[in-house]
Amino acid sequence: MPPVVEPSSVEELAKARIVNDAPHYRRIPVALRYDPDQDPAAVRFVFPRGIEWTFPRELLESGLRSPSRRGDVNVWPCGRAQVVVEFHSPEGVAVVQFDSRPLIRFLRRTYAEVAATATSS
Repeated sequence: MPPVVEPSSVEELAKARIVNDAPHYRRIPVALRYDPDQDPAAVRFVFPRGIEWTFPRELLESGLRSPSRRGDVNVWPCGRAQVVVEFHSPEGVAVVQFDSRPLIRFLRRTYAEVAATATSS
């Protein structure tokens, strides 16, 4: 009997730009996390100072192609190489812009992890 392979978490680091009216901006690091043991349908974006948002992985995927919304999170493409993610909370709205490539790479890794686990079971 082959060994059971447990799904492992996936993490990708990305740089994001907080969209505001400042003339200059700097990119901030964001950890993109997927833990199928915790919630196989969700991804987490972890910002500096421990700010964390969890939302459906499917929302991120659909938002790469067309405007999508689920609850307090909106995702939409911005040109061919950017994606905007908008987070709504009681404290206000944060609009964050990412390069598409790290998000696509992250999603591919999450689906590859699920597929590898499924085929080894």
